[in-house]
Amino acid sequence: MGWSTREVAQLAGTTLRAVRHYHDVGLLDEPERMANGYKSYGTEHLIRLLEIRRLTRLGLPLSTIAAMRRDDADGLEETLAAVEADLAARIAQLRQAQQEIAKLRRHPVETDLPFEVSVAAKEAELSTADRALYAVITQVAGEQGAPHWSALLRGSAHMPGGDEFDALPEDADEATRRRVADLMAPHVTSLLARRPLPADALPPGVREQSAFARTVIEAMLDLYNPAQLDVVARIWRAAGIA
Repeated sequence: MGWSTREVAQLAGTTLRAVRHYHDVGLLDEPERMANGYKSYGTEHLIRLLEIRRLTRLGLPLSTIAAMRRDDADGLEETLAAVEADLAARIAQLRQAQQEIAKLRRHPVETDLPFEVSVAAKEAELSTADRALYAVITQVAGEQGAPHWSALLRGSAHMPGGDEFDALPEDADEATRRRVADLMAPHVTSLLARRPLPADALPPGVREQSAFARTVIEAMLDLYNPAQLDVVARIWRAAGIA
């Protein structure tokens, strides 16, 4: 006498719904039916259910399990190697997240920026617009550029003309714009000479497509008023950027 669907599910430590789903996706063969029409599961079904549960606990998706063949040793090895690599990557991500959370608990800072950059931004007392710009920069550039952006932030903290730039109204006259740019340009030029953008500060795809520069400029157009943008353009010209 075999087991009912509910009984075999309980023995395998799974649910009635899961057993039915395994049938639907081809993972579990249909059992014979008794004279009364009810399914009768045997030992081979229980063993298959236990195998499915073990493989899912190891991280294999049902579609992969369904495609696996017991007589294909090479295919099984390749599948397990891919799953192992995926698990290793996920574990590394979890460890990184754990480290980030531990840092945030020790040194509470806002979470819109990578931890290292957020600490530097706090020390530099960035304006709302500047902080938003760095949020865009670090998102496009990726985590690998965090040391560079942190160093730039620390180097630009309390820059001459910085407060005037933040307070600059959109209708600031020519003389005011020129004065603010003249205050800031020498410091920016010196800082960029001392802290050039490292080759590994941006992902390869971003460097090749110039997406980084376009994204930063678009963000600046949204974040700064016309007078501030004019000052930035003057500073860039003085620094040889444009």
